Amino acid sequence: MASKAVAGAMMTVEEYLALGEDPPMTRLELSEGRLIVAPSSNYIHNAVRDELRQMVAGFAQTNAFGVVTSETDVRLGEATVRRPDVCFFAKERLRGSDPEALPLPAPDLVFEILSPHDRRRDLELKVRQYLAAGVQAVWLLDPRRGSAARYSTDHEPEQRATLEEPDLLPGWVVTLDDLFAAARRGWD
Repeated sequence: MASKAVAGAMMTVEEYLALGEDPPMTRLELSEGRLIVAPSSNYIHNAVRDELRQMVAGFAQTNAFGVVTSETDVRLGEATVRRPDVCFFAKERLRGSDPEALPLPAPDLVFEILSPHDRRRDLELKVRQYLAAGVQAVWLLDPRRGSAARYSTDHEPEQRATLEEPDLLPGWVVTLDDLFAAARRGWD
């Protein structure tokens, strides 16, 4: 079981999948064969993730562009399985895939919400892994700074005040101010 998993242990994707559920207050991923154990996320991280998932999923489903999920294993390579905070799969990407199988294939679009425990080099590695696996764009959102950066293979990283992906989700636009305010609603 996952409670016997050791951070930093080398393993295959099959061994990773055999771990089962994460132990309480942790999140497991596999990065190039190495088991990564992260602490549970804080309230703001989860609130931003949940608001963003709702905003993307509502738009994607209404327009039949594809599906959105959060915290779901996606395979990025022979020995890499990540759990994006929020990700979007265009309909074509999932054609022929089993919705009950894990891990899912690499998504088209990924949103990662930064947490206080995140390290820059780990985030950079994660972004490289997503893009190498065919993800078209990766967004890193920083609720503490109220900022977001967009990464893709064909552009340098860009700081943005508005989330939008016209090639994948034509017409979808969300300002960071609106997203972060929605996540804090009820708390302030």
